[in-house]
Amino acid sequence: MDSFLEEEDEEAPTVVVAGKRRRRSSPAAQALQPPLHLPFLPLQPVSSNEHKLNFRKSKEACLSFIQDALLQKEWKRAAEFLTCYIESLEKDYSREHIGPSEMIWRTGAEILWHHSQSSMKEFNCFMEQMKTLGVKRYLKVCLEHVFHLLCNGQIDEAYQNLSLAESWRFGEQTAIQDKEMKLIQAYRGLLDYYSWSKQKNILLENSEDGFSDSAVEQEMHGYFRKAAVNLKEIIKIPGVWDIFVKCYVDLLEFYGDHNEARQVLNEYAYNSKFPANPNAHVYLYQFLKRQREPKKSLISALKILHDIVPSHELMIDFNTMLQKSKKRKKRRLGLEVIFAALDYAGWKENAKAWSCLSRQVKQIVISEKHLDWIKQEWNSRKDWWPAFHFSRYLAKRNWQENKSLSYEKALVAGILLGKGCKYFKYVSHQGCKAQLKRFRMLKKFVNRHNPVYLRISGPPDSSVQP
Repeated sequence: MDSFLEEEDEEAPTVVVAGKRRRRSSPAAQALQPPLHLPFLPLQPVSSNEHKLNFRKSKEACLSFIQDALLQKEWKRAAEFLTCYIESLEKDYSREHIGPSEMIWRTGAEILWHHSQSSMKEFNCFMEQMKTLGVKRYLKVCLEHVFHLLCNGQIDEAYQNLSLAESWRFGEQTAIQDKEMKLIQAYRGLLDYYSWSKQKNILLENSEDGFSDSAVEQEMHGYFRKAAVNLKEIIKIPGVWDIFVKCYVDLLEFYGDHNEARQVLNEYAYNSKFPANPNAHVYLYQFLKRQREPKKSLISALKILHDIVPSHELMIDFNTMLQKSKKRKKRRLGLEVIFAALDYAGWKENAKAWSCLSRQVKQIVISEKHLDWIKQEWNSRKDWWPAFHFSRYLAKRNWQENKSLSYEKALVAGILLGKGCKYFKYVSHQGCKAQLKRFRMLKKFVNRHNPVYLRISGPPDSSVQP
């Protein structure tokens, strides 16, 4: 890591540290660098206990400087402090063997990744050195090295590193690091899937042109076998394995093994040994939808997703299915789902969501049935939804940016807050002024059904008005 710490000065003197020749910056270059205030240890003879105490204090202070530099994103300064920290370990003032900590390779990797003068060659060199420093961390370092290679698009190099890591053996450590080894194998399976996907696309393109390539097909099947074996193993271990599950299911579906794919997704979503994971239910729902499963199965999958993440984007689909149901209980749930979604700021300007709510509210108002559903949902929101959704400021902005959104919101605002609501008054006025027919009809509809507002809200309460 020293190479990018030095200025490019051929006249700079060198110094030998731990048997390595290191070039110092010239005086002119040093003057441009911020001064280092490191807690160097005293040179005078001291007792063994004092050596240990001073060394610990020096190390802790240096780590504090490194942390501060990282937080400030001062990568060059962080590199300087880390170099000094490593040198202090090499000097071993405490007369005790101190092995390299995980902090060194993690911090070093972070610095090298962001440092303006670093290169992938230097990063590779650093990671190879870190691999030789401790067998307990060997596989972890290998994985991090692979991640950086993948981020740089070096797929072949990443695969080679995974293959080398998979063949690594070191006595009892191999058994202790069994899970890490499975992760190494899983990522290799992921890259095999990537190669399979490329060959699949080539094969599909050739088939469209009327060509068949048995060599490509055979190579594709080879990648499938290798990828399937490793991906299947990792998803047996309780954990969050989204990307591995998706790739494995894709392989299974391509070869028509839908029962196995269903079993994998059900296990991933419903096995209590696995952590709660919204994506597991998303993947199951998407699979069931591709298989054209009955709506009952789709609703069941989305109901659990709603319980975990009520603001998920699939709540639009969930609400639409529930509204179309003939069962009153499901239509009631649909209203609850869309109200809950609109509680979140990310949905404030979602025109589809407001359209779903306005359509259901309008149906209830016209039929004058189930007004208690609206009242129950509104009671817990009437103290904060007016300011959150229906202010005059939002009315102006919504009208300028999206008239369809402002129409849907105005209808809901007019029903929930009455014809005196500022949002409804502003939007309906602007719509009528612009001679837009739908806004004139909106105003008539809300005025005609204003008694519904009284039934929903009870006695007029000035605190409710936006």
